[in-house]
Amino acid sequence: MLAVTVQPSSVKGEIFAPASKSSMQRACAAALVCKGHSTIHNPGISNDDKAALDIIRNLGATATFKDNQLFIESNGVYPVTPLGGEEVSINCGESGLSIRMFTPIVSLSHQRVAIKGSGSLTTRPMDFFDEILPQLGVDVQSNNGRLPLSVQGPFIPKDIEIDGSLSSQFLTGLLMAYAASTHPSGSNTATITVHNLKSKPYIDLTLKVMKDFGLLVPENINYEQFVFNYTDSNTTADKIINYTVEGDWSGGAFLLVAGAIAGTLQIKGLDINSTQADKKILEALKDSGAIVSIQYECIEISTPLLGLNAFQFDATDCPDLFPPLVALAAYCKGTTVIEGVVRLAHKESNRALTLQEEFGKMGIEITLQDDLMLVKGTAKLKGNKVHSHHDHRIAMACAVAALKADGNTIIEEADAINKSYPNFYEHLQQSGVKLS
Repeated sequence: MLAVTVQPSSVKGEIFAPASKSSMQRACAAALVCKGHSTIHNPGISNDDKAALDIIRNLGATATFKDNQLFIESNGVYPVTPLGGEEVSINCGESGLSIRMFTPIVSLSHQRVAIKGSGSLTTRPMDFFDEILPQLGVDVQSNNGRLPLSVQGPFIPKDIEIDGSLSSQFLTGLLMAYAASTHPSGSNTATITVHNLKSKPYIDLTLKVMKDFGLLVPENINYEQFVFNYTDSNTTADKIINYTVEGDWSGGAFLLVAGAIAGTLQIKGLDINSTQADKKILEALKDSGAIVSIQYECIEISTPLLGLNAFQFDATDCPDLFPPLVALAAYCKGTTVIEGVVRLAHKESNRALTLQEEFGKMGIEITLQDDLMLVKGTAKLKGNKVHSHHDHRIAMACAVAALKADGNTIIEEADAINKSYPNFYEHLQQSGVKLS
C-alpha cells in the first residue's frame, strides 16, 4: 500500500476545509427517509461518504452528481433486491457512523436485510442492536454481537431506555428511525431515555439535520429524554430540500494544528457556529498559545514566536480530536493532559495505544493513566518510519507532527486518509509541504 514521505517543511497560504462526513452521511440518511427531492451542495467524496451513498441507493433512493451538487430522490426505505436474486444487503465499508445510523433505518422495512462491513468495523461491538432493536419489533441476528448483522422490521417506536456511553451514533440512528416510522405503537408519543450520553454536540448535529430536512424533531429534555409527539403535523411526502454540507472541523483540526506548529495558514469553509463537536479544537489551540484569528471568511492560525505551551483538555465529547491534539502537544513545552481515553478503544484502531506507539517512534513520551493521556512535549521530534495502523486520523496526525521533525518521516499505509479526507496530502502540498 501507499507510503508517503514527509520532509520538514513550513506551511503558508489558504486551504479550503474538506466537506464534513458527519454532515454528509446524516444528510444522505435524512434524504432517504424524508421522501422527496433533495439537493446536497458541497457533497463529500471520502470513502465513508461513498459508503453512505451506496447504502441509500441499495435502500431504494437514486443519487446522481452534477456540477458539485448531489441530487437524491427517495420514496422511503424500500431495499433493492439484486438482479440475481441474492440476499438484500448493504455494505457500510469501514464507516462506524453508517453501521450505527443505518441499521435502525433499514429496520423500517418489512424486508430482511443483511448489514455488512469491512476492516476494523468487523471487530467493533454491535451488541447494542441485539439488545435494543427487538424491543422495537425488529428481528435481529448477529455474529455474537459482531458483523454481519441481519435485521427485519417493521420498526415500531416505543418507550425505551438506552446506554449512551459507548457512542452517540447509536442514538443518531434511532432518532432518524423514530422520526421516519409509519408504524407507531398506538400511543401518540414515544420516548427514548438515554443514560450517560457522550458526544452531545453530535446529537445537536443530528437534530439540526433532521430539522433541515423537515423530519419530525423530538423534544430534547437535557439530553436524557427525546420525546416524539406523533400528533404533530409532519408530512414526509414530496419534500423539496436544499442542504449544504458543512466544512469538516475533524479534518480541519489537522490543518489548524499544522499552522500552529509550522507557519501560518488560513483555513476556509469552517463554520464558527457549527454544532460539530470538534470545533472545540480552537480552545486547545488558544490554550497552547497558538496565534488564532477568527476572520469573516477564514480562520488564520500561526506559530507563536516564543513557542507553544502544554495545556489541559477534556476530549470526552470529541474523541476524534485526540490525534491532532497529540500532534499539537508534541511541540508544547511541558506535559499536556488530555481526558477521555476511554472513548478510544473502538475506533479504526485502539487510538490510545496506537498514538503511544507511533509517536514514541518520533521521540514523544505518552503515558496512559486510566482516562487520562499525558503527552510530554519536546522542541524537536525525530523523523522516523511510522505506520497508520489503517487509521486515517493516525496517518494525518503523523504527517502534521512530521512538519518540524529533525528529518524525513515515512508514513506506511498512508492512504488510510481516504476514509475521511482524500485530498489531505494534496492540500498539504498546496501549503508548501514537501512530500514524496
